[in-house]
Amino acid sequence: MRALVLGVAATLGLPSLLLLLYLLNVDLQYLFFLFRNISPYFWSALGISLCVGLSIVGAAWGIFITGSSLVGAAIREPRITSKNLISIIFCEAVAIYGVIVAIILQTKVEAVKPQADGTYGLAAANAGYAILGAGSVTGWANLACGLSVGIVGSSAALSDAANSTLFVKILVVEIFASALGLFGVIIGIIMAGNANFMAQG
Repeated sequence: MRALVLGVAATLGLPSLLLLLYLLNVDLQYLFFLFRNISPYFWSALGISLCVGLSIVGAAWGIFITGSSLVGAAIREPRITSKNLISIIFCEAVAIYGVIVAIILQTKVEAVKPQADGTYGLAAANAGYAILGAGSVTGWANLACGLSVGIVGSSAALSDAANSTLFVKILVVEIFASALGLFGVIIGIIMAGNANFMAQG
């Protein structure tokens, strides 16, 4: 239920914000002018930092959830410790996904001089927004992936302690949960594929 509420809030967030700004008589032209004049390097840096930061938070959160259940269940059944470390490895892979995409995004950033009026060209702005979007998508996907892998890994540890035949079945679910992070990585790479600060325009 909580995930549904968060999904609806994220979907309605931007239109609701624009409606609120309109109702409060905020000058939208000035707001768009402000966004046009913010350096694309700020958006690039924000996207790269979101990519790494959210991926690491997702990995840490997943390790926290899985590790606490693993340690607690291993007190009763010490045999589960070694094979359930795979859940910790899956969670750590989420942080590695974020670092890999951040390195790819960083290679896209190129030095461009601003125009005479202090603004940047359309290609530079497009590249900055593309890197922001790619980093955001990858970071949020990896945060969700880390949480889902952590919760499934926690269940795997507890169910393995109760019945050892359940481990492989739950491991399949954990593999599907870890695929969420790969989807974010793929989408992030596709989004940043055409980011080119030096393009004409």
